Amino acid sequence: MRLITSSANPVVIGERALSLSYFPRIVISHLRLFFLLWLGTPAPVLALAVQVRPVTPQLGDALDIRIQYQKPDRPDLAPRVEFAGKNYPAFKIQAQQWQVLLPTTPLDTPGKKLLKVTGEGETRNLAVWIKNRFFPTQRLWLSPAVNSLEPTPLELQRVKEFKALQTPERYWQGAFLRPNQGPVTTIFGVRRYYNGEFAEDYYHRGIDYGGALGSPVVAPAGGQVALVGLVAQGFRLHGNTVGLDHGQGVTSIFLHLSRVDVREGEMVKAGQVIGAVGATGISTGPHLHWGLYVHGQSIDPVPWLQGWLP
Repeated sequence: MRLITSSANPVVIGERALSLSYFPRIVISHLRLFFLLWLGTPAPVLALAVQVRPVTPQLGDALDIRIQYQKPDRPDLAPRVEFAGKNYPAFKIQAQQWQVLLPTTPLDTPGKKLLKVTGEGETRNLAVWIKNRFFPTQRLWLSPAVNSLEPTPLELQRVKEFKALQTPERYWQGAFLRPNQGPVTTIFGVRRYYNGEFAEDYYHRGIDYGGALGSPVVAPAGGQVALVGLVAQGFRLHGNTVGLDHGQGVTSIFLHLSRVDVREGEMVKAGQVIGAVGATGISTGPHLHWGLYVHGQSIDPVPWLQGWLP
C-alpha cells in the first residue's frame, strides 16, 4: 500500500485511486500518529544476554557460558541453566554477570544441543552445535593379576564424592600450568581395547605425562586439597592420589604418585609441588595421570592449558 498525504495526490489502495478527501480527517490523523510512533519505537531490550564459548565446540570441550543481566530487578538471583536435559549451577563473577561451565565428553552424541537460560522473567532457548571429533584407540594387554585387580568400595566412594564438589568460591585464575614436565604419552579421549575387548564406556579421562620416577608434580592452578588417598588406605586402582578442588565445579585429580606432599584441607597455589611421579596402582610404569573434571565429567585439559577457557 502506498499512502500519500498530500491533498493534490490520490491514495492508492490495490488498483483503486481515492482522493484524500475520501477519508475523514480523524482517520488521517490517526494514521499519521501510528506511522510516527512505529518509526520511533526502539527494539525491545532483552533481559538476558547469553554468550557461548568456544564458538565451534567439539566433543570433550567444556563450554563457557556468560550470562549478563541488562536491567535486573533481582541482580543477586542466579539464572537457571539447563543443557542437554541437565541442570547446572551459575556462579556470579561480577556485578550482573554469571558464568556456567558445561562439560561434553567423547561418549556424547555430536550435533544440536538445547541450552535453556531462565532469569529476570525471561527464557532464552539457544541451539548449540557440538562437532564430532576423532579419538584414537589403544590396545592394552594386562596380566591376569593386574586384570583381576578391583578398586575398593572406599576408593570408589571417595573419588565419586570428590568429583561431585561444587564449591561456590573460585580458586583459579587464568591459564592452567602443566603439572609435570615429562612428555605427553597418552592424550585425552583415547578409546581402548583391554585384552582384545573394546571398553564401550571407557575413554582416557585425562593426560598422561611420562615423567621420571620421583619428578615433581605441581598444582596446575590454585585450589584446596580435597582428597588424599594412599595405597595403604585401599587406593589400589588409582594408587597414591591427590585431588584438588579449584572451585565452582572444577576439580583436578593426580594418580599413581610415588609420594604425596600435601594434606587434605590445605590451600595450594599454581605451581606448588603436591607430590611426585610414581607407578602405584594399576600402572605399566612411572607416569603421572592428570584428570580435569567439570561437574563430575572428565573434559579435555588442553584448552585450559592454552588459556582458551574459561
